[in-house]
Amino acid sequence: MRQSTITRIVKVARGGTNIPDRPVSKDLRPLLEVGRFVLPYRGRIAIAAVALLVAASCVLAMGQALREVVDRGFATSDPGALDRSLFILLIVVAILAMATYVRFYSVSWLGERVTADIRRRVFAHVLTQEPTFFETTRTGEVISRLTNDTALLEQVIGTSFSLALRNGVIMVGSIGMMIATSPKLTLLVLVGVPLVMVPILIFGRRVRRLSRETQDHIADVSAYIDETMHEIRTVQAYAHELHDRARFDERIEQSFATALKRIRNRARLVAMVMFLVFGAIGVILWIGGHDVLAGRVTAGDLSAFVFYAVLVAGAVGAISEVIGDLQRAAGATERLMAMLARRPTVQAPMQPIPMPDSRRGRIALEGVTFFYPSRPERPTLTDFSLAVAGGERVALVGPSGAGKSTVFQLLLRFYDPTLGRVLVDGIDARDADPRALRERFALVSQEPVIFAATVVENVRYARPDATDDAVCEACRAAYMLEFVEHLPQGFNTYLGERGVRLSGGERQRLAVARALLADRAILLLDEATSSLDAESESFVQRALDRLMEDRTTVVIAHRLATVKNADRIIVIDGGRIDATGSHAQLIEAGGLYARFAALQLLS
Repeated sequence: MRQSTITRIVKVARGGTNIPDRPVSKDLRPLLEVGRFVLPYRGRIAIAAVALLVAASCVLAMGQALREVVDRGFATSDPGALDRSLFILLIVVAILAMATYVRFYSVSWLGERVTADIRRRVFAHVLTQEPTFFETTRTGEVISRLTNDTALLEQVIGTSFSLALRNGVIMVGSIGMMIATSPKLTLLVLVGVPLVMVPILIFGRRVRRLSRETQDHIADVSAYIDETMHEIRTVQAYAHELHDRARFDERIEQSFATALKRIRNRARLVAMVMFLVFGAIGVILWIGGHDVLAGRVTAGDLSAFVFYAVLVAGAVGAISEVIGDLQRAAGATERLMAMLARRPTVQAPMQPIPMPDSRRGRIALEGVTFFYPSRPERPTLTDFSLAVAGGERVALVGPSGAGKSTVFQLLLRFYDPTLGRVLVDGIDARDADPRALRERFALVSQEPVIFAATVVENVRYARPDATDDAVCEACRAAYMLEFVEHLPQGFNTYLGERGVRLSGGERQRLAVARALLADRAILLLDEATSSLDAESESFVQRALDRLMEDRTTVVIAHRLATVKNADRIIVIDGGRIDATGSHAQLIEAGGLYARFAALQLLS
């Protein structure tokens, strides 16, 4: 019917949860921020509150029913009175069970619903952040906030807070009933409960500290497993298994040693709790028993009093446990709200200018100077101007760090220029909705992103509403069919994490198919063939030729053979345009491009 008092009190000392400890905050005000996620469900809150009061009242009524059973049933030796008393007790228990069901379901639903809402809000907000955020924030930190931090809130909203209210009502009601039964015994209990709880709470800090250390060790073990499994090819290629096994064993033993300390201290704590709680009950029974023999109270009064005393002890333990949960949840809430409060530096204007219906594919950078936020001391582009006409093919060539990739980042509005402006089809990128702007572009990068999904799901990522026929046509145009047909389940083959079941050339062709399906006006190619062998490059190049038809194309390439057919080649050095022209013109003019060509011929 209810959790034993000893178990409840022991949970206070051990932390009471399987969720890894999060930063603890003694300031509980951050939890008020959760109210805006809870308030929309006022009806559910009202149902839970009524059920909570009914359940608490039933628990208190059970003490009186117990007194009736003892005084009118056992003491009078009247079977009828005993039956009536037990029947009343049974009715109280049935009401308690129904009210507990309604309360538990309602608060659990509320906890799950609010947690889901917060996770959705945080995830949606994270997707709006600019690249700078992800450069300075670890992915694991974001995942931790979406999982562990929200799980703490779920525990507080769906369990702990409700239990605290319920036990608070029970504690106040029980103390009132105890005073009405025996003020002397009540004074003894009120003095004795703190004497029991204080050493337990003090001793329990050591158990909680060791619990946190155990969780830290477990987290370290998990991280080591993840890293080793992810890089298993490197581990085996260097025959590093024995070293990794030894390092893993070391971490496991550290975790075991800490867990052993925690178990030892927890065992001592359980023994202390049992001695103090049952010792206190024994003292109450001893003093109360003499009062029964002296006729100052009845046996039923003493039975009810002990029942209420146990309720008070259990309520104190539950509320003490919840305080720790609330402190951890406050720290987690602070982190979540800080993330939600972060405003991305790249945002849609209040009244964005719509992109024109005609997709000309014209782009221009006018007098652009740009500093990366992580490198504010040195500009990546300086007074950079470039105009590309619709349907033109332009190649960007230059040494590493010259600013070629930065041009792509600015076109996609991952960043805004420090000075100057970026125009797409005549619209200043700052004046447009970033989503509408990016729908003009298709990107094929040097390392294509392949999701842990099937072939068809990866291709359809570019256009989720595309039909199967459209996906198949995009794959055919990207010369994918010749290898897809040999996959175990064809288009429905699961490609594994990061597309490990495909070769580099196959992954690149899948990226081209995705871009074909997207059917965007402007194509950005970032070193799309630089890491491929000759045969794979031939397939990919044919797919790219198909993709570039009737599209504005900007190509970044180190291998000059891939840019010879561009309408224009832009040589970039040190964030500035060094030269412009066709391949033949730039070779004839000498300079940086000619040196690149000579070095590649020599190699």
